[in-house]
Amino acid sequence: MTTVKQLLAEKGHTVWTIDPDKTVLDAIRLLAEKDVGALVVVDGDRPIGMFSERDYVRKVYLKGKTSPTTLVREVMSTPLVSVGYDHTTEQCMAIMTNRRIRHLPVIEDGRLVGIVSIGDLVNSIIREQHQIIEQLENYIHS
Repeated sequence: MTTVKQLLAEKGHTVWTIDPDKTVLDAIRLLAEKDVGALVVVDGDRPIGMFSERDYVRKVYLKGKTSPTTLVREVMSTPLVSVGYDHTTEQCMAIMTNRRIRHLPVIEDGRLVGIVSIGDLVNSIIREQHQIIEQLENYIHS
């Protein structure tokens, strides 16, 4: 079973963050520029929430707020749901399913060290299943 630590070793530790006092317009520009679906909201070096495309649609656009005047802290998702290096892909999938979220920041020793998305987990699980199938086929044919 793949752990978050193994997954991050493959995909990398890059995490895009935003300050809670930036505007939503700043956040959606960064989402577009980096081609990601969510940002970790960081106060100093402390992760405090998430801002996603879903937050924009539901908490800004549909409520008639304006992106240039609304602060990220007003619409970010809290409390922050996170995982550590030792979580497995299956545990992460269960958390995402139960919480109805698509991104999990990875926090180790109080530091933000990465992020995993639902796509990262699905790809990892598919790779694991292919390996198991291959092993079973080799076993059957030997």
